[in-house]
Amino acid sequence: MASICIEHLTFTYPLSSRPALRDLTLSAEEGEFLLLCGESGCGKTTLLRHLKTALTPHGTRSGEILLDGKPLTEISAREQAERIGFVLQQPEDQIVTDKVWHELAFGPENLGVAPEVLRRRVGEMASFFGIQEWFDRDTDALSGGQKQLLNLASVLVMQPEVLILDEPTARLDPIAAAEFLRAVERVNRELGVTVLLSEQRLELALGMADRAVVLHQGETAAWGTPREVARRLYETKSPFFAAMPAAVRIWGGLGAKGDCPMDVRGGKALLRQAPPKEMHFPVAEASSDKPLLQLKDVWFRYEKNAPDVLRGMELTVQQGEILAILGGNGCGKTTALRLLAGTLRPQRGKITRQTQRVSMLPQEPTALFTRPSLRQELAEAEKPDELAALMELEDLLDRDPGDLSGGEQQRAAMAVLLARKPEVLLLDEPTKGMDAMFRRRFGKLLQRLAQSGLAIDLVSHDVEFCAEFAHRAGLLFDGQLLTEDDSRSFFTGNHFYTTATNRMARQWLPEALLCEEVIAACQNGDAPDSRQS
Repeated sequence: MASICIEHLTFTYPLSSRPALRDLTLSAEEGEFLLLCGESGCGKTTLLRHLKTALTPHGTRSGEILLDGKPLTEISAREQAERIGFVLQQPEDQIVTDKVWHELAFGPENLGVAPEVLRRRVGEMASFFGIQEWFDRDTDALSGGQKQLLNLASVLVMQPEVLILDEPTARLDPIAAAEFLRAVERVNRELGVTVLLSEQRLELALGMADRAVVLHQGETAAWGTPREVARRLYETKSPFFAAMPAAVRIWGGLGAKGDCPMDVRGGKALLRQAPPKEMHFPVAEASSDKPLLQLKDVWFRYEKNAPDVLRGMELTVQQGEILAILGGNGCGKTTALRLLAGTLRPQRGKITRQTQRVSMLPQEPTALFTRPSLRQELAEAEKPDELAALMELEDLLDRDPGDLSGGEQQRAAMAVLLARKPEVLLLDEPTKGMDAMFRRRFGKLLQRLAQSGLAIDLVSHDVEFCAEFAHRAGLLFDGQLLTEDDSRSFFTGNHFYTTATNRMARQWLPEALLCEEVIAACQNGDAPDSRQS
């Protein structure tokens, strides 16, 4: 297996006034699992794309990248394709064929691997990842989790020595994300492949890594084992400590004594030493209950002979509230939003609209961008500078929106939508790619918008965000909204679709959802309610 060494790497995008990477030096040893994390726009994706010359962005660069001691620039494209595998953030961006089996065979086929070797590799990889049951299916019929697992298998069938993954779970539901990360861990442990993983979801990923590196404005802010990084972030009062797993944050809130727990099991052990006092927590209430959009007994299918995606769907979006819809990949959440937005029409059922001022954030925010710079995108807004400041985009106004990081694109797309002054916001995975610090500020913004009278309906895999900021929440399954309730009742009633904090503390505090609530109960203080800003 291979090692990667990055020496004094500095990189600046065209027309940018500051480097995206600054004199960065770090390494991933042979067979190591290295986790790369940091706030949105800190340079994670930029760094990872420098590790494969075919993906290196345009700009000014200095420094060197070595693969097993040899400069990457001296290694041929063919050899890089064989030795370095790369999994992108968006599953659809990487799939190039129409069938699962053909996708698995595509890479080795293009390198001229002998047919008998190719068949053996494909069969072995399909077995390793449990792909046999959907081996002959069309790739566009797969769920998001299946597509990303297929991307991983398609990369590994090339038998790379290094596996690079750029926020691969950003589009996956919690269950699919956990399965995907465990597959990556298995690849590292059982095959000895060197793994470099960039990830915002640290609840599972941090504990899997051998070492973690935290980037801040293109520089290394902390590095070491996961526990060393957690303690350093705590001791330096780094804002990025808010991105740590729930067990780590509770450990920090209770004084950071003893060993730092990394997961729910460790968090339970921590709380068992000093159990929290019983407390009751408030239920978030909307500022209004006037229906603005309604789906009544709605049925929808994409093709005449295809199965129904939605079956008798009932949903009401109310003024002044944040409604969160959760569910697995492919369950119909985006379809429901598109029906509410009016871009799809149902085969049966009724859609009632009390307003036409409806704006939708799609899963691909780049679909909203039509101009070469963010400044031009916001030029027609009433107060463009205030809007840019609201979404923390001031330093990005002269950048092409297509060159922004995933989290920055989400923020830019939200600014474009808010410039339209909607009465209803429909948000499809709005926190995808956002770091924990901005995600919290974004949630507060949505609260203020709801309090001013906007209706907000979001579909999301971000359970903790929905639990903290939504007024109501529901689970979409088998084409129907199975259950819907106030967010505290909904999340505390679930086993998987709940927060890691609730899993840790429910035997003592069954109503607790947030780290701050558990910390307050342990300290016998007043329970904070972050949902009332």
